[in-house]
Formats: sequence, structure tokens, C-alpha cells
Amino acid sequence: MAGPIVSAEARITQAPLATAAGRRSGLARDNRDVLFLLVVIGWTVAPHAARLPAWATAFAAIALLWRGVLAWRDGPLPSRFFLGFLLLLSCALTWWSHRTLLGQEPGVTLVVALTALKTLELRARRDAFVVFFLGFFLILTQFLYSQSLLTAAAMLLAVWGLLTSLTLANLPVGRPRVRDAAALAARTAALGAPIMVVLFMLFPRLPPLWGRPQDAMANTGLSGQMTLGQIAEMALDDSIAMRVRFLGGSVPSQPALYFRGPVLTSFDGLRWRETPYPYSRSALATAEAITVSGKPLEYEVTLEPTRQSTLPLLEATPFKPEVDGDRPPRLMQRGMQWQTVLPVTDRMRLRARAWMAFRAGAEAGEAMLAEHLELPAGRNPRTLAWARQLRADPVFAQANASTLTRAVLGHIRRENYRYTLSPGTYGNEAVDEFWFDRRTGFCEHFAAAYVVIMRAMGVPARVVTGFQGGELNPVDGYWIVRNSDAHAWAEYWQEGLGWVRVDPTAAVDPARVERGRRLAAPPTVVSSTLTALNPAFGQQLRNFWDAMNNTWNQSVLNYSQGRQLDVLRRLGLDAEDWTDLARALVIALTNLSLAALVWAWWERRRFDPWLVSYAQVRSLLESVGIEAAAHQPPLTLARLLRKEYGRAALPLVSELERLDALRYGPQDANLPRHPSRRQRRRLLAAARALVRSVRAHRGGTAALQAPQG
Repeated sequence: MAGPIVSAEARITQAPLATAAGRRSGLARDNRDVLFLLVVIGWTVAPHAARLPAWATAFAAIALLWRGVLAWRDGPLPSRFFLGFLLLLSCALTWWSHRTLLGQEPGVTLVVALTALKTLELRARRDAFVVFFLGFFLILTQFLYSQSLLTAAAMLLAVWGLLTSLTLANLPVGRPRVRDAAALAARTAALGAPIMVVLFMLFPRLPPLWGRPQDAMANTGLSGQMTLGQIAEMALDDSIAMRVRFLGGSVPSQPALYFRGPVLTSFDGLRWRETPYPYSRSALATAEAITVSGKPLEYEVTLEPTRQSTLPLLEATPFKPEVDGDRPPRLMQRGMQWQTVLPVTDRMRLRARAWMAFRAGAEAGEAMLAEHLELPAGRNPRTLAWARQLRADPVFAQANASTLTRAVLGHIRRENYRYTLSPGTYGNEAVDEFWFDRRTGFCEHFAAAYVVIMRAMGVPARVVTGFQGGELNPVDGYWIVRNSDAHAWAEYWQEGLGWVRVDPTAAVDPARVERGRRLAAPPTVVSSTLTALNPAFGQQLRNFWDAMNNTWNQSVLNYSQGRQLDVLRRLGLDAEDWTDLARALVIALTNLSLAALVWAWWERRRFDPWLVSYAQVRSLLESVGIEAAAHQPPLTLARLLRKEYGRAALPLVSELERLDALRYGPQDANLPRHPSRRQRRRLLAAARALVRSVRAHRGGTAALQAPQG
């Protein structure tokens, strides 16, 4: 059985050498290289484990481990009949899991299974090449799911590993070190880096050919509906929802950082929903008209994929944001919200202007306010009775919405309600339980209970979901808004003012709004240890990593065709569309290729000690009329000198034979194939001595003799 590095024919001819190497290390070279390749393939497959069917992950792991054991023990490979059975089994399991063999998910599953199977028939170099290229294809499939910095770094390491295996497969027989092959692979990749940079900078951006990269399949959790406890679950998710950069030096305070998400108006007793208005867009725009005052705040948002249509922008952002990209989504306004026609499935960067001082919906009529008064019949009777009791009090009989709000918030403060991430599970009469029994909850409990009591007292009110607060990353100056910043607040409508924001959570935990203090899950053992050793270290490390990710997102992932054209324009070129990019790319690649050819020729002639030494010898001999063509090896020249000059040429003949053996003779691959400095000195000294003898003989001063000493 031959490994992937040496073909079957070469294995026969080099068997003594490989066997000797195997005795020295305890493991033959081909088996060592197989084990290295298996580690690289395992590293490449590992990121897919979380999204593959369980059987596929187990199948790949067992196949790779099995092949590793066979390589370690130098055991026989399984028969082709058995491998054919495993192939059919993997295809059947793929069909069973995905109900098809076509498409992204089943395609990746099959590639993983086939790559693992192919390692079980590594008999010759051609088999190894198939595994190499399957490995490279697997690397590409990673970016169908994630283009994050961490994924890119992991796949860069995988590319280096595959290039190292490919280098080992093409090195001479013997036992070259993996470290040397890895260094050669790294140098080769570095030489190709300029071409990759040019391709990245100028290659026209095209739609993905197979699926779209879903860098974050996770959802922010904000949707067109809300059940009690949903946002509390989001608070345990510390992943980034968006990054915000304020332009012009003006930064709002923490209490003003309300990023408006879906507005929920319909309540069935258990679930709040976002309901579309049955009115024309022009009528809605009039009823929800926004009046702003003061100086606008300019800001930039980089929104992670949400799979939702509502854009969480600062309140209030009345004018259409500018969206970066070659194909920006179409936006539409709905009251104080901006929405995309299709869900946001890719990272989006936009610029907008917000006004902290605004009024909205002051012109809303009774018909549009009616749905903000609806409550499910027969639900939460104790809350309804409390509302009637408040209205019966002469103090509140004719009170406006602001006065009633102060009464409800005062009740929350006096009765010691508690703000917590784990309020427990509420039943069918959740609002009654909150007000009268448990008196504990997260932000959605406070917001929903407030809206119900206000509606019961005849005040239009609604729940608003989104994000509140954020944290400044001092490394890059971006504000990071995480899913744990998800929040729910409320709005009530008052004549002359329109919709007014009220945050019942601030009544029980003012620090949540004023300082952006989140409730957090209990710390892990690792985070607790880091905090105990150095409280600031963990936060500094986190800030640095977030800044690196942000730089990657802004500079690499958001490098669109528009930014490509901007680069060409800054270079003084007229660039209007992708054809200009293609033209610039062809010119750049042509120039790079010519430069690489010239550099390679010059480097080889200048720095190859073997070629330099031989060229110097030929130049010395040509000075006395001894011609030797460049294509002739040193051994041919040595024979010519022996024939012409006999014993006088023997020292040079001996050095030329050594020079020829260095380049063309069999030897250990660990030894260099170029002459040392001492060998070069001896070679040139012998050549000069022969030249002096030839000149002296032609001048008649002495007979041509072998040099002494």
C-alpha cells in the first residue's frame, strides 16, 4: 500500500529508502503524510459539524479516525466493494435528511461524506490530489454560511495545511520535514497574495452562484409578535445586533438611545402582534406625521442580518436613510418606522439623521386610534376592575393620559415591583398575575401590563419593541448594541402631543435606562476567573476583538462595487460600471504577470548558487576560448576538459563532477542541492588555475601541467 505522496511505481523503486526512513522514525513517510492530511481535513470539516445532520458528522469522524488508525498501523485499506456500499449509504442518508440530493444543504453534506470516504482509498498520489481539491472545495463551502473574521482565520489555516500537503506530495523521494514543506507553502502563498489583493480590489461583484452567504443565521428576536418572556430570552444572547457610529461629534445620552423596532398593537390575551393599518399610505403618513425641532443627529448603522423587515433606527428618523451597497433594498415608511420590502438577510450599512426632540401622530383620528383601545373580552378581569376603580376616583375621572401614566408608574414604585430575567411562567391571565400576584417581570411584562391598564382606562396605548442603550468601544469609537440590549417600552396617545414614549421599566430599575445597565446571566467559570484576576482585562479583550470584527466587516465584507469604482476614481480613472472594473483588472493582472516572470528569471539567475557558480566557470573558460553551452551540464564540460587538457584539468574536472552531482545526482532530500561557499571557492580556484595554465602554454612560457598544491 502506497501513501498519497509517492506513487505506486515510485514506491517500488524507492522502497529501501522509505523503509530506512521508517525505521529511523517509527513511521513511514507516506503514513506520516496521510496522518497530517487527515488532521487538515478534520480541521476543515469541523466548522460544518453544527449544521450537518448528526449522522454526517459521526460518519466523517469515524472515517477519518479509521483511516488514521490504518496509517498508524500500516494496515490494509477497505475493499472497493465496501467503499461502494458506504457511498450508497451516505447518498441514502442524505436523501433521508434533506429529501433531495440537490441544493446547498444536501450538497455540503455529500461533499463532507465523500471527502471522508475518499481518504479510505488513499493508495497513490492521484488519490491524494482528489482529497486536496475536495478539501479546497470544502473551504469554499464554509463561506456559504459565515464570512466572519473567525471563519476567515480558520479557513486560512486550513488552506495553509492543504498547501503543505500538496507540497509534500510534490517533493522528491526521501523524508522531507513537514516544517520545511509548511514554510515553502507559506512562501508560495505569500507570492500569490498580491494577485489575490488585486482580484479583491477590482474583480466585479457578482451575485452568489450557489445560495447567499448567511453570515449570521441567528435572529435578533425582534419580530412582529411578542409573548411574555421572549425578550428576557434575548437578554441572555450577548451577540451583536448592530454597530452605531455617531458623526459630527454629537453623541446622545444613554437615556436617549432608543432604537425603534416593531410596534405591537393587537393583543389576544397571550400574544402581542403587529397589525397592518387598513389605510392608504398617504392617510397613514398624515395621521403619523412627525414634527421635529432642534439640530439633527447624524449617525451610521451597521445592522447584522435579522431576517426581519423593520430597521431598528433611532427615534425619530423621519427622512429616508441612505443604504450602502450595489443593490440597496427598497425602503418604505410606516409611521415612525422604516421597513425593507424583503427581510434583511445580509449585513446592511446605512446613514441616517435623527431628531431627539419630536412629536408624532398628533393628527391621528378616532378611527386610527380605535385599535389602540382594543382588549380581549373576558380576559384579565382584575386589571379591568382596577381601571374602573381608578376612573371612579374623582382625582382621575377627567385626568389626561399623562396624569394617569404618573399614577400607574407611582403604583409600580410604591408596591415594590421587581425587575428580573427569570420571572417564571405566566398563565392565561398574565396581566392580572403581574399586577396583583407576582409583581415581578422583565421589560416586556412591565410594558404590556402598562398598555393594558391604560387601554382599560380609555387611553390609546401600544407596545414598542427594539433596543435601548449600548456600549462604546473605545478602540474604534463605535457603539455596540447587543441582543442583550433588546427592550420593550410603551407609547400612549394624548391630544395635542400625539404619541408619547413611556418606559415603565425605568420606574422599577432606573439604571436600566439611565446607565444602560443590563441584567446578565450568571457568569461562567472562565469569565469569573478572568474577572477575579483582572476586572478590566476581560472587557479590554472583548473591545479589541469587537473592533477587529468591525474593521473586517467595514473594510472587507462591505467592500461593494460602488467602493471599487470609488477606488478607480481616486486613482484618476473614469469608472462608471463593471466593464471599467474588468478592464482595470485585466491590465493589472497582465502587468503583475509580466513583473512576476521578470522577477522569477532575475531571482533564479541572481540567487541560485548552483547556476551562478557554473556561469562563473563557463565565463572564465570562455576567456581562453573554451566554449561550453549554457544547456550543457557540468559533467559534459568535465569530459571535454579531461579529453583536451588531461591531468592539468583534473582538479577542475573533479569539482565539476561534484557540482553536477549536487543538481542531478541522487541524494537525501534533507541535504541542500547547491554548493557551499567552500565548494564555490574550490571550484573557482581550480577554474582560474586551469585558465592560467592555458594562457601560459599558449604564450610558450611553460608546458601545460597540472597545478601544484
